[in-house]
Amino acid sequence: MDVVWTEYLKYRAALRGFDLKEITQILESSRERYFDMATSRHIVVGHCGATLVLIPYEVSGGKLTPVTIHATTRGQVEFRMKVGRFTHE
Repeated sequence: MDVVWTEYLKYRAALRGFDLKEITQILESSRERYFDMATSRHIVVGHCGATLVLIPYEVSGGKLTPVTIHATTRGQVEFRMKVGRFTHE
């Protein structure tokens, strides 16, 4: 699947010190995927270096568009699963 980079995502990644190659690898190969019931977006979780990150993304016409990237913790992901905000894909 082709990844479409928005200027906003490039800006957020640079601001937070994340490499686009690592983000691409997470988007393409991470098995930790969720659906966010609050935002109706797909979520992928993986590591950029030592930092656990959460990447909301949209899929349309065979293209994957990451929306933003956030540093997160395992506890935050587990809490969102527990309260029903995240569901497994």
